Amino acid sequence: MSTALLPSYVVLDLETTGGNATLDRITEIAAVRIDNGVETARWSTLVNPGVRIPPFIQSLTGITDAMVEDAPTFAEVAKPLLELLDGAVFVAHNVRFDHGFVLNELARLEKPLKVKTLCTVRLSRRLYPQHKGHGLDAILQRHGLQTQARHRAMGDVDVVLAWLDIATRELGTEAVQREALGLLQGSAALPPQLETDVSEIPDTPGVYLFYGEGSIPLYVGKSVTLRTRVMSHFQASSKVAREMRILQEIRRVEWRETAGELGALLLESRLVKELQPIHNRLLRKEKQLMAWKLHEDPTARPQLQLVRMDEVNAADMGQLYGAYRSKRQALDSLRALADTHLLCPFALGLESGKGACFACQIGRCKGVCAGRETPALHRVRLQLALTEHQLHAWPHAGRMGIREHNPLTGRTDIHVFDQWCHVATAHDEEGLQDAVSARQPLAFDLDTYRLLVKRLTGAGLHSREVIHLGAARSSHEHAS
Repeated sequence: MSTALLPSYVVLDLETTGGNATLDRITEIAAVRIDNGVETARWSTLVNPGVRIPPFIQSLTGITDAMVEDAPTFAEVAKPLLELLDGAVFVAHNVRFDHGFVLNELARLEKPLKVKTLCTVRLSRRLYPQHKGHGLDAILQRHGLQTQARHRAMGDVDVVLAWLDIATRELGTEAVQREALGLLQGSAALPPQLETDVSEIPDTPGVYLFYGEGSIPLYVGKSVTLRTRVMSHFQASSKVAREMRILQEIRRVEWRETAGELGALLLESRLVKELQPIHNRLLRKEKQLMAWKLHEDPTARPQLQLVRMDEVNAADMGQLYGAYRSKRQALDSLRALADTHLLCPFALGLESGKGACFACQIGRCKGVCAGRETPALHRVRLQLALTEHQLHAWPHAGRMGIREHNPLTGRTDIHVFDQWCHVATAHDEEGLQDAVSARQPLAFDLDTYRLLVKRLTGAGLHSREVIHLGAARSSHEHAS
């Protein structure tokens, strides 16, 4: 007797050469189709993966290279598999794994796979929330089931079918069908071990945090539509290696709403720097920001001085060029400018020596080092070359705020800034007054600076969104 879980569904299991759907290949397929509670088809086949099966996988599954040597390739079994899946829901224990492999194999053949999926690991979590383990081994032990073909495709399919029958007898057909239909709504690619109900994630602006077993996030991201963005991670996991690694580790999702995109960007940047998520490469905290300062005296050698941003008076920002995340990055940028604009490496302090520099000798310097160009003219050309790297002076007389309002949620955020630094985000009048009067040291952040410059100089910011909040601070030093 089969379970009328859904009108038509196929319980499928694969054995593969490894766990990466984009790199590894299928070695065995087994599938049983159920229509209106009646088994209507049962099919299994070994598959020649076209690659060697690792020894560990051979010992785990019992499928050897010799066994698949004369087996059909996936291209040869694709047609009967698609015919079996036609009009049915793709059901598997950890469906993301099996669906991902089938999806990638069909993609190599340029064949689409349009099918709804249901994960029986997640179904087990819903039906038996009092139990911690929901893998096949845990289900075998929990319900006293036995199999002589664990880690063979049809053996594992039969375990899933037997468990569905037990769940139906214990909990009733209506309860099993209700939970299955609930999972079917948009949960095709959800990781089976995910404990968070994604339907609770709002589709509003904000930041999301992926967590595994530990307290440090795996990944922090932002979006103007949180739930949609989180789901896109899951849907991409079968094709993108990094997404797959994250999704193999994820256990829960947390989120923090904002009124708009600016708030989400600011919060994402701050959380990445504070929490140092494992899989975030960008937005990491800078160890020490550097900038170039141009000497007023054209005869000074070198004509530029490399300064630390935390030692610079904020009011002097407009006299700096950069900023750079390291001394090496600053020097590399200056060398590129010297080469492009025929500037003298001696005058810039990139090289040392007397007389004509080597660049001058090969026509890559206009000769300030050899007396063929005046120091004043070289300084002017250097200043022009640096123009696109010049940092902006703070354009306000004191603190200012940018108001974001979301008419759908009614949330209003006011982001307060001073000297390009994010002071605080206020949500009401009291919070705004606290932000205006706060006197903690300003922490200059390059990502925030670039974000704010883009927002203030672009056409997207309306004058009514800007709030002028008072006189300049008494202390203008940036904190490190």
